Amino acid sequence: MSEDLIEYPKLVENAMRSVVRNALLHVAETGLPGQHHFYITFRTQDDGVSIADSIAAQYPEEMTVVLEHQFWDLEITDEYFAVTLSFGGRRERLVIPFAAMTSFVDPSVKFGLQFGGEEGSQDGGENGERPQDFADGEDSLREQQDDAPPDSGAAETDIPEDDTGTVVALDSFRKK
Repeated sequence: MSEDLIEYPKLVENAMRSVVRNALLHVAETGLPGQHHFYITFRTQDDGVSIADSIAAQYPEEMTVVLEHQFWDLEITDEYFAVTLSFGGRRERLVIPFAAMTSFVDPSVKFGLQFGGEEGSQDGGENGERPQDFADGEDSLREQQDDAPPDSGAAETDIPEDDTGTVVALDSFRKK
């Protein structure tokens, strides 16, 4: 078999990140429709990530934010998105490059994407751990328990799935 000089896995991952960007653009323009809400997991130490030092200290590797009820000033560019969220009653601005994302989930329609994570990562890849936090106002931990899938420690279970849901993971396209 010949070498993949086109880098198909990278092209697929970029396309999947574009899906997230387009979903966020839709929400920024029209708000969250129906029951839609997003869990976005990202590496907190990646280049371009901007979060408060206190949040970075609490989540030194990876964190998940929820865009559902309490978020403000959603801004999307080609390279990143920025949003203001409430942490313990205090609003904080986060800037998250799309390259820092490790997963995106919309549990209302059982849709999720997982990203390989090499691009932009300071540690060189995935850590395979369950996200540490869901932040969306005061009820965020309760929402995590109500909507989050069971924690088995396996990366495949980090996103909800069932017979009717659609889950796309780039690993399924990679050589073993």
